[in-house]
Amino acid sequence: MKKIILATVLASMTFGAVAADKIRFASSATYPPFESLDSDNQIVGFDIDLAKALCEEMKADCTFTNNPFDSLVPALKFRRYDAVISGMDITPERSQQVSFTKPYYANSAILIAPKGKFTDLSQLKGKRVGMENGTTHQKYLQEQHPEITAVAYDSYQNAILDLKNNRLDGIFGDSAVVNQWLKTSPNLGTVGKHVTDSSYFGTGLGIAVRKDNAELLAKLNTALDTLRANGTIEKINQRWFPE
Repeated sequence: MKKIILATVLASMTFGAVAADKIRFASSATYPPFESLDSDNQIVGFDIDLAKALCEEMKADCTFTNNPFDSLVPALKFRRYDAVISGMDITPERSQQVSFTKPYYANSAILIAPKGKFTDLSQLKGKRVGMENGTTHQKYLQEQHPEITAVAYDSYQNAILDLKNNRLDGIFGDSAVVNQWLKTSPNLGTVGKHVTDSSYFGTGLGIAVRKDNAELLAKLNTALDTLRANGTIEKINQRWFPE
């Protein structure tokens, strides 16, 4: 009997030593270079590389699932996933629903339009400006510039297509992403100054977890500190946002 008990204890100790935490990440793969789908229909991008590095540091087994952006927070709250990493701004409104890690990317927003057509947001009164549904870009335009018609899209790719086909007057998005678009769209240019209003963009991007998951939040923050200190985050940044 003692041998059986001892064997059971040893087996459980061995299992505990090799078992890894499982973290289910949700993302909206419509916002390159933060996240998008590759030719094999796999989610890739800055956020995904960062999440994988965090999982390696935490010795966690992680999965990634693609969802519409406006469904990410509800799906997290309903426990379909454990964390959301999707170029998500840390805002006071979202922070009432979920907990965010420390910011992992400084953020701002900018509007783009056909080059030379507009020089300031004030010139877009009554014009159609596209953005992804459920984003802080949509909220900012609706609340701070109601004179501009905010047109919501399921993805920025569709908004860009409409802009190039003259069905939109502009697109409002994160500065880092917009800068990547401009590299391949020489006929587009920025309009006005970068927006850094902390109520919408200035706090930065964070990973969201449920309010009751303080343990995961602490582990993610510790791993972020480690990856920032050892240069891993900077390497990932250079990979996806080369200057």
